[in-house]
Amino acid sequence: MKKKSLTIGIDDFRRVREDDRYYVDKSLMIRDFMEQDDQVTLITRPRRFGKTLNMMMIREFFDITKDSRAIFEGLAIMDTEYAAQINTRPVVFLTMKDCDADTAESLCRMLAENIFKEYLRYTTLFENKVDPQNLYYVKIYMLLNKMLKETVTLDDLVYSMYYLMMAVTTFYGKKPLLLIDEYDAPILSAYEHGYRKKMGSFFSTFYGVTFKGNEYLDCALLTGIQRIAKESIFSRLNNLRVYTVLNERYSEYFGLTGEETEQLLTDYDLELNDEVKRQYNGYLFGGTEIYNPWSVLNYAESGSLQPYWINTSTNALIRESIAGADAFFRKSYERLLKFGESSVYINLETAFAELKDEHTLWGLLVNAGYLTVTESDAIRSEVTVKIPNGEVRSEFIRIVSHLGHMGDSSLTKMFECLFARKMDEFLELYQHMVLESASYYDAKENAYHMLFLGMCLSLTGLYKVTSNLENGDGRSDIKLESLTAGRVHMIIEFKQGEDIAKLKKEALQQILDNQYYAGLQGEVLCLGVAHNKKKCEIAYCSVQRK
Repeated sequence: MKKKSLTIGIDDFRRVREDDRYYVDKSLMIRDFMEQDDQVTLITRPRRFGKTLNMMMIREFFDITKDSRAIFEGLAIMDTEYAAQINTRPVVFLTMKDCDADTAESLCRMLAENIFKEYLRYTTLFENKVDPQNLYYVKIYMLLNKMLKETVTLDDLVYSMYYLMMAVTTFYGKKPLLLIDEYDAPILSAYEHGYRKKMGSFFSTFYGVTFKGNEYLDCALLTGIQRIAKESIFSRLNNLRVYTVLNERYSEYFGLTGEETEQLLTDYDLELNDEVKRQYNGYLFGGTEIYNPWSVLNYAESGSLQPYWINTSTNALIRESIAGADAFFRKSYERLLKFGESSVYINLETAFAELKDEHTLWGLLVNAGYLTVTESDAIRSEVTVKIPNGEVRSEFIRIVSHLGHMGDSSLTKMFECLFARKMDEFLELYQHMVLESASYYDAKENAYHMLFLGMCLSLTGLYKVTSNLENGDGRSDIKLESLTAGRVHMIIEFKQGEDIAKLKKEALQQILDNQYYAGLQGEVLCLGVAHNKKKCEIAYCSVQRK
């Protein structure tokens, strides 16, 4: 039986259904949205977790200008009492997901082009059906002509959505549902490219006019990666409801649940085994276990376990933000690398771009999908975060490399030398990395331990990497337990001081005396590493364990 085409990179819900592509039914989100009955809803989720596809699904369901019964046939929403509301409401839809530009002028053009598409859709409907002297008709056609002539300005765009909603309300006698997809993309672009001041008060006025006291708005749904607060977009909007990754509401509609992932892989002759779980699972949205949908779909198509999601953007903001973070953030960041999780105070209500502190940086990492929250204390705003899976861990390897000015190939070569017992070459490469990483690691306690632990992230999938856990009669600095029989295990102990010739021997002897290798079977490479500022020496031996 021929398998259905997958929906990789296709956000158009109608096209997915009409082409009979593989679709995971998320239509009950429509029921939940109606039952919740918030006037203005904001849902924040990482990129490529299905936000646009869900928004276009909601648009197709309600849009009074369409006939959508055929494309919703067989979906869960049609078995509910809400099926009768299909194609009964006017909908104004705006997507801003591609509004990323180097200059304010370019961003203005992108915004105008996206608004133009919705203007054109409605003016086609209005044509020959309305009195051309009507105020709403005049307003939107004047603005449409400016868009066509590419003479539109930010001042023109401020009231663009208000005018369109006024026209739609007058035409249908019903206030429209407003959907804005990736609302924060142009705002974050202005921050990241350094022209926020040039944009002036546009964003706050644009969204303010659209939402605050707009008599032509029925209700609105927005999606984005994070909440923007400082622009005063929602400062006086007391009926805004924000649903972050910590909320139970809507938790199962963005990403794939375990059951959905298992069914999808089964349909493509694949198995949801432990290896797949380690690579793509690990997210908790409102207590619901979620898999990365972009990566699972790509894996289903290719059958190859690769870091698909993490390679869909440059991630420059994340890397630069961590590199420039203060000592308080770095301390928690080190705990994250050492123990796999860390308790932190987090702010999901303000974007890191507008308030650069430790709490909003943790919020950025959670909102962007780099970390997931496993436990939370709502009163203290304290949460436990962890790296969700192997795919994201591979990006943290790159971040460590970036902080230490190390290339991925250098790390690979260094460990290859270690495995082959080419200790002189290993020491040369390792010492070079220590020198290169001085700017980031110098001021840190246990600096060399942390540096090497960061390097060891590149061995994920080959080794179970632990740090400061009890082994034998004490706690080894780093333990690398091979996940494959026949590959050497490693125990590493660090010392720091002036007499590195003596300290390297003490480090090695500490491993042997305390039997840090207890519980391992096969060959164990024991490595004592001694540092004095930028100088380094090693002592090593192999132990056979039965």
